[in-house]
Amino acid sequence: MIGKFRRGLRELFILALLVGLVVWGMDQFRKPTLPAEFTDTALQTIAGDRIDLAVLSQQRPLLIYVWATWCGICRYTTPAVEKLAKEGGNVLSVALRSGDDEKLARWMHKKQLTMPVVNDNSGAISQRWQVSVTPTLVVVSKGEVLSTTTGWTSYWGIKWRMWWAGVWR
Repeated sequence: MIGKFRRGLRELFILALLVGLVVWGMDQFRKPTLPAEFTDTALQTIAGDRIDLAVLSQQRPLLIYVWATWCGICRYTTPAVEKLAKEGGNVLSVALRSGDDEKLARWMHKKQLTMPVVNDNSGAISQRWQVSVTPTLVVVSKGEVLSTTTGWTSYWGIKWRMWWAGVWR
């Protein structure tokens, strides 16, 4: 009985390791290659606030969340990012090709989202940053990219990345 239990644990560990390697490999394959000067990108939220990424990421890590209203996976990741923002997390979201500012503002109001959002209606920002997958999460500290991940991420996965960025820097 104990032998079967140990074998089961070993197989579970190997499976978790393989899944982890596949997820890591997909992240490496799909992650954007952000240009060195990406923090110099002039940004403005739909509320009219001007954003300086280098300044926002100086005191504590900044999470940049690239998403879209039409993205199916974003339905599951956006609430986690919103929760982090409501808890006082340093969050900026970029909505990719999600309509004009008014349409995006109505959609955010309907979904009760309050996180700051930059509208990338034409996709120019995402193209400049080479973001081709939504959702994409980028953690920036002191103007430097520390990590990127694509696809679904849990609330605790985001919290862990932000914590690690604060510890690492």
